[in-house]
Amino acid sequence: MPKRISIERQVEGKISRCWKRNVFTRKNFEELSDYDQIGRALLNLTRQGKLIRLGYGLYAKARTNRITGLPMIAAEGGFDQVAKEALTLLGIKWQPSIAEQNYNAGITTQIPVNTQVLINERFNRTIKTEQFKLQVKRNW
Repeated sequence: MPKRISIERQVEGKISRCWKRNVFTRKNFEELSDYDQIGRALLNLTRQGKLIRLGYGLYAKARTNRITGLPMIAAEGGFDQVAKEALTLLGIKWQPSIAEQNYNAGITTQIPVNTQVLINERFNRTIKTEQFKLQVKRNW
């Protein structure tokens, strides 16, 4: 009789096989098991430092920081990249902030410090980690 693989291992395997994505929702794992078991598996992976919780049902890949030994976002673009990927995954139409647009166009040399986006529709969620928070400006 073949060994059964735990839900946590199945979730971890699915995350590790995704090379292009850094953000996941609970819905991405609903074919593996029920809502509560997926939640427990994601919670355990967060406690192990393999995921970072970004908000309700949103998780990002994590890796261990070589200096502090604590988990950090694995994406090369850091929180900025992960927050924008989360908005896209949730189906929210967004555009870069005015400060980022000016920097990208070469109008200014001042690099935007905080992650900020412009949104044209209703959005009432918080995307954040312990250190960073996505700032949302309404563009209407």
